[in-house]
Amino acid sequence: MNQKAHARPSAIRRFLEAQSSAGMVLMAAAVVALLIANSPLGPSYDAILHAYVGPLSLGHWINDAFMAVFFLLVGLEIKREVLDGQLSTWPRRILPGIAAAGGMIVPALIYLAFNRGPTAAGWAIPAATDIAFALGVIALLGSRVPASLRIFLAALAIIDDLGAVAVIALFYTAGVSVPDLAGAGVALAVLIGFNRLGIRRLIPYLLVGVVLWVFVLRSGVHATLAGVMLAFTIPMTCTPSRPDGESTSPLHRLEHALHLPVGFFVLPVFGLANAAVPVLGLPAGAFTAPVTVGVALGLLAGKVVGVFGFATLAVRFGFADAPAHAGRLQMLGVALLCGVGFTMSIFITLLAFPESAILQSEAKLGVLAGSLLAGIIGYVVLRVAAPGVAERARPRSNLS
Repeated sequence: MNQKAHARPSAIRRFLEAQSSAGMVLMAAAVVALLIANSPLGPSYDAILHAYVGPLSLGHWINDAFMAVFFLLVGLEIKREVLDGQLSTWPRRILPGIAAAGGMIVPALIYLAFNRGPTAAGWAIPAATDIAFALGVIALLGSRVPASLRIFLAALAIIDDLGAVAVIALFYTAGVSVPDLAGAGVALAVLIGFNRLGIRRLIPYLLVGVVLWVFVLRSGVHATLAGVMLAFTIPMTCTPSRPDGESTSPLHRLEHALHLPVGFFVLPVFGLANAAVPVLGLPAGAFTAPVTVGVALGLLAGKVVGVFGFATLAVRFGFADAPAHAGRLQMLGVALLCGVGFTMSIFITLLAFPESAILQSEAKLGVLAGSLLAGIIGYVVLRVAAPGVAERARPRSNLS
């Protein structure tokens, strides 16, 4: 068996373990943020986030710079899984791909059913899945959830992240500065050139990546997309570097280096800064506002209908095989966990309603309510579900 075959299971296992632990830390950060926002410290905490550190406020450093590092890690994971992981072949992509599509389309439609006019801009908020939170809940269940479902959830969330990146780039980009966009294009061309020339040291990529981030920040395109663009240029070609013959690559080295700081610093800091919703200070109408209801129902009901419904139809009509050793009730539980949309949903909230603190608070309230209910119900369903052997559907010949 070749080295890639050995590396692939350990890579996905490390990914699942890191995301599960990070999800628990992120849960704690969200709880702390809510407690602070609804205490006498709330106004002071908000003032700190709006204080300027150099050219940007602390909040903007967190949402534009720190989250660019998060998107860099997301991009690395997407590239690795597509080229040499759980999404490297079409049969592996079909079921999580169909489920991810349903999990984005149905929540957006549910949101739009409650929102017209200016608030319709938030249609993508309930379309995201928070992989760290979802896997954190699954980690609490231990061996009750088969490995095939964990991998299915991870693959679905990675495709979901790719969809979210595309949505941000296409629908949440303001006026564009052509000179800065051209500068970003030059920086990206340099990075591609590094890749083509076979440069395997990370330092040149990271230095030019900082330049790319500055140009993208100034261009009007959201700065975090620079992280994804940088990730896609990092080489994945393996070169022997250790006495035992194990192969490494710049992509694997950078991904490994980023998992801990992103999972245990970047995401918790983002949670502390953006989950601080002063629930006690909101007007009563905020709890039943169209934005709040649309987001909450989109995450709770939309993800179940989209993920579980589309996946069930894909298996029934022979487009894909169901995850091994997983029963229908377990699939339903995982679909519910896809309704935990904390990180990416709150991030899209900031892009959808940049000028309205009220709409941001309503959307965040919907994210917190929908994610909490989805996480609790999903946990209960998976807790009581009896492990079963899923029926394997015969793939159609044109998909082989």
